[in-house]
Amino acid sequence: MDYVINTLENLVGQTAFANLTLGNYLMILVGCLFLYLAIKKEYEPLLLVPIAFGMILVNIYPDIMANPEDTSNGVGGLLHYFYILDEWSILPSLIFLGVGAMTDFGPLIANPMSFLLGAAAQFGIFSAYLIAIWFGFSDKAAAAISIIGGADGPTSIFLCGKLKQTEYMGPIAVAAYSYMSLVPIIQPPIMKLFTTEKERKIKMEQLRPVSKLERILFPIIVTIIVCLLLPTTAPLVGMLMLGNLFKESGVVKQLTETASNALMYIVVILLGTSVGASTSAEAFLKVTTLKIVALGLIAFAVGTAAGVLFGTAGIKLLTSRDAKKVYSHGTAAVLRAKDCIMKTVTNVQENASDIYAEAKQINADREIEAEAQVVEDEAEAEEQATENEICD
Repeated sequence: MDYVINTLENLVGQTAFANLTLGNYLMILVGCLFLYLAIKKEYEPLLLVPIAFGMILVNIYPDIMANPEDTSNGVGGLLHYFYILDEWSILPSLIFLGVGAMTDFGPLIANPMSFLLGAAAQFGIFSAYLIAIWFGFSDKAAAAISIIGGADGPTSIFLCGKLKQTEYMGPIAVAAYSYMSLVPIIQPPIMKLFTTEKERKIKMEQLRPVSKLERILFPIIVTIIVCLLLPTTAPLVGMLMLGNLFKESGVVKQLTETASNALMYIVVILLGTSVGASTSAEAFLKVTTLKIVALGLIAFAVGTAAGVLFGTAGIKLLTSRDAKKVYSHGTAAVLRAKDCIMKTVTNVQENASDIYAEAKQINADREIEAEAQVVEDEAEAEEQATENEICD
C-alpha cells in the first residue's frame, strides 16, 4: 500500500500542478485570452497565436526557457535558443527582410509629404520617453520602452538589444506585439475622438503612377542616405530595403517569394514563441512590467492621436479660405509669369528671325562679291594671256 501511495505521490510531483503558482495560472489565462482574440476575433493571428502559445508553454514548463548555465546537463531549453536569436537582433532583421519584400512604397513615392503623418506619430515615442524618465527608468531603458509607440515589434526588440536592456526585452516585446495585434481595438476610438464624420468619409484620390525606375531607385537611395546618417540602423533599414529591392527589381522572383513567404513565416514562429516564452510569471508579474505596459499604451495612443491631429490640421489648412486665396494668388502669379515668359520668347523669336534674315543677306552679298571677284580674276587672266601671245 505504501508503495502505491509513494508512486502516486511521485506521479503527482512530476506534474506541473505541483510547481505552478497563482501567477502562473494567471499568465496561462492571459495566454488563452490572446488565443481567443487571435482565433475568434482574428486580431493579427500570425503574431498573437505563437506569442500566446509561448506564454502558455513557459508558465506550464518554465525549463523550456532554461539557461544552459542553470541546468545540470548544460543543455538549455528549446525556446531559450530561439530567444538568443532575438537578443542578437537576427530574427528582427530577418522579419524586416520579409516585410520589405511584401511592402509597396508606391504611395509614399507618389506623395512624399505623407511621411509627415508618420513623423507626427513620433510624439508618442517622445512623450513616453519623458514619462519613463519621470517613473525612474534610466535613459536607455526609457528609450527602449518608448519605441513601443512605433507599433513595431522587431524594432523594439532590436533597440533593446542595441541598448543592452535585455532585462526588459520580454515585457517590451509582448507590449509592442500585443498593441500591434490590438490595433482594431485601440485606434478606432482615438480616431473617432479627433475626427468628424465628414472627415472620415473623405475619399482618397488615385495617386500618380510610379515608374519602375523610381521603385528600384527608392530602396537604394534610402539605404545609402539613412545608413550614412545613422549607421547603427543598417541591420534593420538595410534588410527592409533589400527585401523591397528584391520585389521591385523583378529579376530575383525566387528570393522575393522565399523572403515574403517561407522565411518570413519561419521567423515569425521562432520570434513569436520566444517572445511569448519571456513572460513567465516570475519575470512578468512585476510593478516594472505594469509600468512598461502602461507606457507602451501611452506611447501608442499619443502617437495615434498626433498622427490623426496632424492629418486633420493639414486638411483644414489646405481647404481653408486663406489657403484658397494663397492658391488663387499663386496661380495668378504663375499665369502672369507664363505671359511674361511667352512675351519674352516671342520677342526672342522675332529678334532671332531678324538676325537670321540679316545673316542670310550678309552671306548672299558675300557670295555675290565672291562671284564678281572670280569673274574679275578670270578677265585679268585672259587679258594677261592675250598680251603674252602678242609679245610672242
